[in-house]
Amino acid sequence: MFNKPYFSKTRLKKAGKKLFDYTFKCRGKRLVTMIMFLIVVLLLWNCWMVFIKPFSTATKISHLYVDKDDNIDSVEYKLSKITNSSTMFYFSMLSNISNYKSRISCGHYEISVSQSTFKTLKDLRGGHQKPVRIVVPSVWTKEMALGQISRKLMIDSVSLVKTFNTEAECSKYGLDTSTVVSLLIPNSYDVYWNISGEDFLKRMFKESNRFWNSSRTEKLRRLEMTKLQVLTLASIVDAETTNNEEKPIIAGLYINRMKIGMPLQSCPTIKYALRDFGLKRIYEKMLLIESPYNTYRNKGLPPGPIRIPQISSIDAVLDYSKHEYLYMCAKEDFSGTHNFAATYKEHQKNAQRYSKVLDSRNKVSN
Repeated sequence: MFNKPYFSKTRLKKAGKKLFDYTFKCRGKRLVTMIMFLIVVLLLWNCWMVFIKPFSTATKISHLYVDKDDNIDSVEYKLSKITNSSTMFYFSMLSNISNYKSRISCGHYEISVSQSTFKTLKDLRGGHQKPVRIVVPSVWTKEMALGQISRKLMIDSVSLVKTFNTEAECSKYGLDTSTVVSLLIPNSYDVYWNISGEDFLKRMFKESNRFWNSSRTEKLRRLEMTKLQVLTLASIVDAETTNNEEKPIIAGLYINRMKIGMPLQSCPTIKYALRDFGLKRIYEKMLLIESPYNTYRNKGLPPGPIRIPQISSIDAVLDYSKHEYLYMCAKEDFSGTHNFAATYKEHQKNAQRYSKVLDSRNKVSN
């Protein structure tokens, strides 16, 4: 008998089927491998966009202020100004997933140049805001000071002043609307941008207590004056001169007057009583104004500070110079300093010299 041919139809059919199966299997593996590779690349790309790539395109720290009336659209609009559309797409996607629109917290947020999209959303959603630095200025009235301070805060000046002019709020700290200004110590403070008027007043009370440390409190005790009295006298000293070397001398002069029952006769108190802080010269008719702040008609200190005194002026009162001066007059060289005198006769000579130079200047200018 003859053997069957090696390349029979059956064998060829089986071999063809095996080859087809093998080719399909190889192609399937390649396809799966390619799909897996693309998935990994896509995941890595998304991870990089979300967790690594900086959200901001700015070259320095960006400041985002989220108002109490902001919604998701307005927040994203503000953010779009410091980033590009592709990064903003990922932020929007993450904000939808985390439901940020229902957890928008107003405040001031800092976005660094290296901060990721995930970190940006996390800070915003968690309300992790950064404080802003405000400066309490040395100015004439609390309204002036609060007006400047409010420019750095979400609260407007009208609302902030209203808090300081509310008797119920002031009474919480043992003060009234005329003495609450004593809590404003000129310095810089870090507060949250969205702080309320009530919380700001409370913060100033804490800062005032911190300012009156054990050293200053001991000096206060030896001086036998209250904090309000020291601040009131310091405000007068502050208004009289910008020369820090003269401040302890002027403080000692007014303390000498108080000890003998002599009126303080401070010109800046007349400016405060008239609410005309730009006055260059005080005339005799101005001294007749009816006001508890008129130290020409009333003995002793006025009821409260006539301005917010600098720390140097407060310390000048606590460390006042002991001398016999009772009078002072601006120097005729217009240096902003003063001539001091122990007697009225000596003071008159100083005043005449100053008036003579002042009159001659006025004639020249006219």
